[in-house]
Amino acid sequence: MYQVIGGVKSRALRVLWALEEMALDYEHVSAPPRSDAVISFNPAGKIPVLVSGGVPITDSVAIMTYLADKHGALTFPAGTIERARQDSLTQFIVDEFDQLLWTAARHSFVLPEDKRVPEIKDSLKWEFERSQKALIPRMAEDGPFLMGDIMTIADILLAHCGGWAVAAKFPIVEPQFRDFVTMMRERPAFHRAMAA
Repeated sequence: MYQVIGGVKSRALRVLWALEEMALDYEHVSAPPRSDAVISFNPAGKIPVLVSGGVPITDSVAIMTYLADKHGALTFPAGTIERARQDSLTQFIVDEFDQLLWTAARHSFVLPEDKRVPEIKDSLKWEFERSQKALIPRMAEDGPFLMGDIMTIADILLAHCGGWAVAAKFPIVEPQFRDFVTMMRERPAFHRAMAA
């Protein structure tokens, strides 16, 4: 059984959601960043942490990739063109969505107050809108998911960023992106993960 450390109002939700989609057993420890429960597995104090066979794995994208590869779900096989496209989408989402949202969070409540630059958020929101426009041509036309009719970890990552954007008051200006986020958040596995 896996152990997931981190609260559902963090990137740990991505991992919990992936585990639910794959119908895998896990134990959830809802612990905040830099808590003793987290530091005992990740000295940096960051969440999420997945403990697999006593070994801690950090970073939500790395964890989802590990789980997907290990269980042959939510991914295309390594070495295929489809996997290259999936990995490209995953990196695009990290660079163009996750990074902007995380920077905004850092300047809202993560950094010490005297290091925050609240004005940066206007620029980040502008970039977020541009990123949505760049995303749309990359979305499959023939299926509900980013790559068509097969769901991958990239879908979970993007849907999580979409929910985070709404909570952070970042504008979702592209209807296709908004519809995608809504569709993904209606999935039963998402609701089970939120209740974890």
